[in-house]
Amino acid sequence: MKKTPARFFNIALLVLFGFAASTNAQTSTASPSSTDCAQMPALKQQLDRAENRLKDWPQTARYRDANMSVAAPAKAETRVVFMGDSITDLWDDKDYGGFFPGKPYVNRGIGGQTTPQMLIRFRRDVLALQPKAVVILAGTNDIAGNTGTVTPEFIQDNIATMAELARLHGIRVVLASLLPVSDYERNKEGKQIMQTVRRPPVQIKTLNEWIKNYAAQNGHTYLDYYSAVKDDKEMLKDELSDDGLHANAAGYAVMAPLAEQAISAALKKKK
Repeated sequence: MKKTPARFFNIALLVLFGFAASTNAQTSTASPSSTDCAQMPALKQQLDRAENRLKDWPQTARYRDANMSVAAPAKAETRVVFMGDSITDLWDDKDYGGFFPGKPYVNRGIGGQTTPQMLIRFRRDVLALQPKAVVILAGTNDIAGNTGTVTPEFIQDNIATMAELARLHGIRVVLASLLPVSDYERNKEGKQIMQTVRRPPVQIKTLNEWIKNYAAQNGHTYLDYYSAVKDDKEMLKDELSDDGLHANAAGYAVMAPLAEQAISAALKKKK
């Protein structure tokens, strides 16, 4: 019988729970507490989400219904799609000012995503929507290893492929720099959040330099968020983030006009 990823996942869960049950039997004869039972629904929900992610690794279903409801752009409409990860995804949050109110802009960010995941859904979530321009912000989760260890060239190839696909479809390309990270913030327990461990600043700067050069060499527009939100230590400014990784309302207030300027510049370029 052919073993699917989901089947492997279920087998792994059985092994995991079997091991846990065996260990508990050796160390304690007490019956499960009411607290343990109360946690089971939440645990099952987490496991269901994990299994669904394995079934739809690039999360093509995230915007499936939304894409179907997007009509073809009007003749004079300057539709722009933002492709990215959580920094793009969270921009929709009203607490952060909302996503460009009144603008024909479409948010297609998904938290935690890496460039190969974005590349897989690029046709459905960008090309099929027929925008005039696309803003691509990607790479920080690749550096963090969210979908495995990768080389810089792997990240570059995926970004370049998305840009090339857009150009082939007459879509102007805006390539955004990654935001810096910082270790300034603390969690609810007061422990320092070490963002630079998974996302070393030197790797962020190196990828940004490549994005800038690639954009210049290929006639794309470079959107420099990095320079606007870094402090004198090359870290994400304390006042622009609540976790050292994502922008807060003040951070998005800095980023929004920069995005608008880059989009305007891109739309003026010849296809």
